[in-house]
Amino acid sequence: MKNLIIIGGPTAVGKTDLAVWLAKKLDTEIISADSRQIYKEMFIGTARPTQEEMQGIPHHFIGVKSVTQYYNASMYEQEVMQVIEKLFRKYDSLIVVGGSGLYIEAIIRGIDDIPTVLPEIRNKLAQWYAREGLEKLRDLVKRLDKAYYNRADINNPMRLLKALEVSIQTARPYSSFLQGQNKKRPFNIILIGLDRPRAELYDRINRRVEKMVEQGLIKEAEKLIPYKNYTALKTVGYREIFDYLDGKLSLSQAIDLIQRNTRKYARRQLSWFRRYKDIHWFNPDEKDKIWQFIIEKIS
Repeated sequence: MKNLIIIGGPTAVGKTDLAVWLAKKLDTEIISADSRQIYKEMFIGTARPTQEEMQGIPHHFIGVKSVTQYYNASMYEQEVMQVIEKLFRKYDSLIVVGGSGLYIEAIIRGIDDIPTVLPEIRNKLAQWYAREGLEKLRDLVKRLDKAYYNRADINNPMRLLKALEVSIQTARPYSSFLQGQNKKRPFNIILIGLDRPRAELYDRINRRVEKMVEQGLIKEAEKLIPYKNYTALKTVGYREIFDYLDGKLSLSQAIDLIQRNTRKYARRQLSWFRRYKDIHWFNPDEKDKIWQFIIEKIS
């Protein structure tokens, strides 16, 4: 049976470095499961791996969509399963790496069949959200679909907007489409979670944000101002810099807020991955131990 090695964990923990190291040992390719690195205009603010960091290993689903394109986990599932099937004709093992829980869920269990939303509905709701803000968005989702609101990440506007779009278009609660039926996959899944001591992880996050600013995050955000109301850019790193550019924050306040919000995001990522009973946790520096574990699983 073919083997799909999935490496998940919080941002800045060291997933990319380990994935490339394993891909070289297994002589295989890498599939990204990152819902932000998939956008070609977002490079610095998503910590997208450079060509040097990829070390010649082919990476799929990085920088292939535009922020102006609508894209979701259901669409990712359809596309990634085609790529996995194609690559398994060449390789016995593949590596998936990323911190986007829904993208990894799409591979492991599949995503429910959600109706495609009309662009005019999506655009109107995006404009409404830009005017009214997160609190009004939460209130409307709660009023239209309390069941989904009670289970949703209410700090994630993209998820809330998605629920609202479907509810308005179909006149049905978004939660009614979430049946949670797992799909069987024709390959063996080896699920690895990465974590570090909390102080160490937070220090890596803080230093990464500082490095992003040094590398030109502000200039990157300036180029993206015409697109800042698109859902893809309502995310940590860009949202705070847009507020700085609008004069709402000082640069030091924006940097501090990015660091704080990224640490919160990392905690949510860890909570997501800990739901999986068959995940095996490692410190990413334990490369030899991880390699031995994979060899045993493949054997």
